[in-house]
Formats: sequence, C-alpha cells, structure tokens
Amino acid sequence: MEITVKSENFDGMRIDVFIKENTDLSRNFISKNIEDGYIKVNGNTILKPSYKVKVNDIIYIDESVKKKELDVEPENLPLDIVYEDDDILIVNKERGIVVHPANGHRDGTLVNAIMYHCGKRLSSINGIIRPGIVHRIDKDTSGILCICKNDYSHNDISLQFMNHTNVRKYRLIVKGNITKDFDTIETNIARDKKNRLRMAVSKEGKKAITKYKVLERFKDYTYIECELYTGRTHQIRVHMKSIGHPLLGDLLYGNVDKKFKNLDGQILHAYYLEITHPRTRERMKFESALPEYFENILKTLRS
Repeated sequence: MEITVKSENFDGMRIDVFIKENTDLSRNFISKNIEDGYIKVNGNTILKPSYKVKVNDIIYIDESVKKKELDVEPENLPLDIVYEDDDILIVNKERGIVVHPANGHRDGTLVNAIMYHCGKRLSSINGIIRPGIVHRIDKDTSGILCICKNDYSHNDISLQFMNHTNVRKYRLIVKGNITKDFDTIETNIARDKKNRLRMAVSKEGKKAITKYKVLERFKDYTYIECELYTGRTHQIRVHMKSIGHPLLGDLLYGNVDKKFKNLDGQILHAYYLEITHPRTRERMKFESALPEYFENILKTLRS
C-alpha cells in the first residue's frame, strides 16, 4: 500500500500521525510496524515514528501489515447507485448502515456491499478495512458518498476534500428555533475528554467550519441546510450543540425529544455532493432526495 504526501498541510507532520490520519490503522500499530521495519519512505526503511514527512514523500506499507488486519468479506447486499464509471462510484447510503467494518460491525456494512459489487476494483489507500472509502458519514446519517475504484482517483478526490474544492451540503432538523437566518460556525473540534464517544469544541482541536441557513421554521424546531468547509468527526452535530440547537434524535449530543420519542438517531441527510472528476476534470453534481423517514417528520411538523 502506497500513500503520497501531496498537501503542504502535512509537511513536517510525524509519519505515525500522518499514516493514522490517512488510513484506518491505529497509531500504536503504525509505530510498532515502523520499528519492525515494515514501512518505507521513498524506498528507504525508517525506524523512528518521529520521522517528519515532506511533500512528495512516497510512503510504502508492507503488504504483511495488512495480513494482521481484520478480514473483510464481500456480501451481496443492495446498493443504491447514483453514478458509476471506471474511477468512481457514487452511492446513496441508507440510514442505519455502517460505512466500514469495526468492532461490533464485522459484516453488513457498506464496504462489504461495494466489495461484492466492485470486486478488486477499489482503491487500496485506506487498507483492507476501508477499500475505496474517501469520506464517511455516521451510521444513522443517510445520503451521498463517493467511493474510489483506484488509487489515482482516491488521491485526487482526497486532495479535493483536503483543499475544500468540493461542495458538501446536508439537510437536518434541530431542536429549538434558531435566531439567525444564516451564519458560519468556526471552532476547533477535538475528542471529548469526559466521553470518548463524543467530540467537543476545544482549543486543542482541529479547525472546523460549518455554514448554515434556515430552510423552514416551526415552533420548537428548525429545518436547516449545512455546508461543510472542513470534515471533522461529528462536525455538524458538535457545532449545532455548541450554539444550543442539537439535532433532533441525537442522543449522543442531546436528549430524548418529547414529541418524537422513538427516533433511531439524528435527523441528518447528506443530500448534495459536488466534485471534479479525477480523470476527465468535469465538474459533477449529485443530489439525494430526502428519505421517507425525514419527509414524514417534516409532514408531522407542518401539520
């Protein structure tokens, strides 16, 4: 598996941190394999996790490292395919589907499904647990995802996400009536020290920028659209909580709602993705209609 350092944002970063940021491997696992000589930079074996990467460095991770990772089996599961060619696959993920295998979710994931559909035609940059996966959305979030079928397209799309030259928009319902019709939330986000399952606004975190606008107001709820300018874990959920308007149904960052007690997670839909095709350079726009569960909640609020 090869990873090329393409962005100046990574220049001077420790190699163990860089690999962790760009794969599904843990930092401890990476450090051990560096010290064991399984990882090379520009053809040279390095033995220190503290090595600082440089732009255009080519990092090679020995295939034997992959053998230690979780085995992932293809499964014949339904896929809602929005677009497909030899380089990319755009899918509409259902709510309740986990994107890639992890503890407690070894099968039934989106990765299991795309492995069956694509066979070996998936990028290898994120290892065998996340083949083809460039970006993720939470289990209970529905909507558009881009899958890459080769390392060339993966590197290109990843760079678009890193440089924010793509466009990602989400539709969501939050609790309470937001005062402003539109605004930009800019904070740093890091792992919550009190609850490791959550993220939190923190000076120690990474910059996170979310722009929102109100689409429709109800008495105790607001239907809004968010555009992401960064891609931090749980970014929208953390930012909405930070301004006092947690997502409806989000029990990790909010509470059970009296009007909607039986929701299966946050009401959040990744409805729009705009990218530049990695090979043709054509600007491509993809939209996903609101799923039925989302429309039913809006109908209830409107009535």
